[in-house]
Amino acid sequence: MIRLFIKLGVKTIWLVVTGFMFVACGGNDNPPPLASFEIDVINATNNQPLSPVAVISHSDNYSAWEVGSAASVALENLAEGGSNAELAASLSGNTEFVSGSGAIAPAASETINITASSASQTRLTIATMLVNTNDAFAGLRSIDVSALASGDTVTLNAYVYDAGSELNSESAGSMPGPADGGEGFNAGRTDINDVVRLHGGVVTADDGLATSVLNQSHRFDNPGMIVSITRI
Repeated sequence: MIRLFIKLGVKTIWLVVTGFMFVACGGNDNPPPLASFEIDVINATNNQPLSPVAVISHSDNYSAWEVGSAASVALENLAEGGSNAELAASLSGNTEFVSGSGAIAPAASETINITASSASQTRLTIATMLVNTNDAFAGLRSIDVSALASGDTVTLNAYVYDAGSELNSESAGSMPGPADGGEGFNAGRTDINDVVRLHGGVVTADDGLATSVLNQSHRFDNPGMIVSITRI
């Protein structure tokens, strides 16, 4: 039983309420909006177009790759052939995936927006292939963006990795980019190191690799990509 009193002028009215619960009203009962991010990607290479960029919003129990471990088949597809469709298809619950609209030319940029589909998606993974290579990809893995307030921006360098799934021969017919127009992903390859690691760069025909179809313009330094993440 709850006893209430209301004072009106000089009179006091007592109320006895039994069996009811009072809930404060007047506030907004809608849940807070989920986090949305604007991803600005700059191709920082001299002559390495980037494949359509994959952006994944996820929780802390997902990892697209681990340095020192074998690449997944989905990552192989991205790193060898520039396709991010397999990476998208490999995702399970509590993730959100967005692809860039197309290839990004050297020194060009693209803006990609993504909205988390749950409050636990506090991390972003971003990845793309350097298409004038055998299996090089630039990426940021599991970046914690939970502390970003609306309007905050963080700018990061995305380094270039070797997926370890294809020999870096640079030979004719072995790369999908415009320097060669050759093969992309091939599940039957055996010329692999099978370990994701930082990429050592290309060794071109100008460097004395006579069988390479690349030249010095295709060399790259780190970072391969510059990424600015803004919470919006």
